[in-house]
Amino acid sequence: MKIYAYVIGVCFLATTVGCMSAADHQRSLHSSQERDFTLGLVQTRIARGMSQAQVAEALGSPNIATRDAEGDETWIYDKIATEASYSTDRGDVGGLAGAGGLAGNVLLLGGLTGGYSKAAGATATTQKTLTVVIKFDSRSRVKDFSYHSSKF
Repeated sequence: MKIYAYVIGVCFLATTVGCMSAADHQRSLHSSQERDFTLGLVQTRIARGMSQAQVAEALGSPNIATRDAEGDETWIYDKIATEASYSTDRGDVGGLAGAGGLAGNVLLLGGLTGGYSKAAGATATTQKTLTVVIKFDSRSRVKDFSYHSSKF
């Protein structure tokens, strides 16, 4: 009877400790902040007075380049990112215990088997947009810039 209680205890402990819950997986998913083109990048690398070459070096080529009525150039960066992550975990535990003996001329055998399986997982899909508008003056220097960011 002690062996039976021991086997059941080990199986229970292994199945509850060995697997991650769906909430644990959700917390371990890849962060959407790990991107190359971010709002922080724009805020730290773009400043008034920078040349167009410096802006292009910091951010790359714009999606759209236009001129306003005064002839000043405007660059627009419009970035969209979709991130999908999936995390899963599965744990299986099995146990077997047996006993045997002789009672006179009769062979007595007994056994106990058990098993348990547990699986958990989580998925996340995030989409974010970042629009950056940079206006240059007549000397091709940054006159003003603005940005809008959304995440859904």
